[in-house]
Amino acid sequence: MPIAPRTLLVAAAAVTAAQMVATPCHADPAARDAGPSAAASPGVAVAPYEYLGWGNPQAPASVLSATGVKWLTLAFVLSDGGCNPKWDGSRSLTGSDKTAINSIRSAGGDVVVSFGGWSGNKLGEHCSSASTLAGAYQKVIDAYGLKAIDIDIESTEFSNGTVQQRVIDALKIVKSKNSGIKTYITFGTTPSGPDSTGKSLINRGAKAGLDNDGWTIMPFDFGSHSGSMGSATTSAADGLKNAVKSAYGYSDSQAYAHIGISSMNGKTDESDETVSTGDFQTILSYAKSHHIARLTFWAVNRDRKCGSGESAGDSCSGVSQSAYAYSKIFAQYTG
Repeated sequence: MPIAPRTLLVAAAAVTAAQMVATPCHADPAARDAGPSAAASPGVAVAPYEYLGWGNPQAPASVLSATGVKWLTLAFVLSDGGCNPKWDGSRSLTGSDKTAINSIRSAGGDVVVSFGGWSGNKLGEHCSSASTLAGAYQKVIDAYGLKAIDIDIESTEFSNGTVQQRVIDALKIVKSKNSGIKTYITFGTTPSGPDSTGKSLINRGAKAGLDNDGWTIMPFDFGSHSGSMGSATTSAADGLKNAVKSAYGYSDSQAYAHIGISSMNGKTDESDETVSTGDFQTILSYAKSHHIARLTFWAVNRDRKCGSGESAGDSCSGVSQSAYAYSKIFAQYTG
C-alpha cells in the first residue's frame, strides 16, 4: 500500500471504513452532548492529524495521554455525493467519529475537524453556492460544537478558481455566524513558498476580507530541493509569510501570526525524501521564533516505527523512532 499522507486520500464514499484503501496523491440539538471542554483553548497551536478511516489508528484519548498534545485534527469530512457532509463521504456525523470526539473531550482535549484532502468528493465542488457550502460546514460545526475547522483544499478543489472563491466566501459566512471560531486553510507548496495557485487563494481571501486564522502549507513531496527538509520547510514558510503579508498588508509579525506549517513525519511519498525528528526540531524552533498560528503534521497514525517487513505507509513512518517521537516534539509548541 502506498504512503497515504494528507495529500493522499480517500476511499470511495460508498465503501465502509474497514474497506477503505488510501489513494496516492493528502444541527442536531442532541449532538450537543459532544460540546467542547471548558478547559480547551479555541486558539490551539498544535493539533496533529489523525485519520480514523485507515492506518490502524490509535485510540485518540491514548494519543493525548502519551504525547502531551491536547488537540487533534480529525480527517476528513467529504461530500456524500451532494451538498451533505459525511466522514469520508460515507460515515454519519453521529456514529463512531462522534464517539471518538467525545472520548477526546472526556480526556481534557478537543478537536479541529478537517474538510477535504486529496481524493473523494469535495463539498466545495458539490455545493453549488457559498451559502450552501457554508451550510454544509455549519452542520458539522453544530454537530460537535466546534471551535476550529480546517479546509484541506487540494486537487481539483484547489485548482478551480470558482471553487476557491466559493470556499473563501463560505468561510466568511461561517465566521459571521460563529463568534470566535478559528478557520485554517491548508494547501500544497513549493520549497520557496506557495505557487501561483496558492497565492491566488490567499489573494482571494484578502480581497474578500476573510480574516483567516492560519494559511497553512504542506511542505513535503517536493521531488527535488536543496538542503534538509527542515531548511526546505522554513524556506517555504518564509515564502508563505511574504505572500500573506503582501496580500493583506500585514507587518512581518502579523503575517507570521497568520501562517501555519503542516509537515509529514518520516518517509514521504517521494522515495528519497525523509522528514526526520531533527527536521521537526528545526521546524519547532522556527515556530517558536516567529509565533506562527498553527503547527501540525500528517499523521499520528504514522508516528511509530514499522514492524518487521513493513514499509512506510499509512500506519508507520519508515524511520527508526520511539513511539510518538514526532508528536512529542511539536507538543512543545505553545504559540
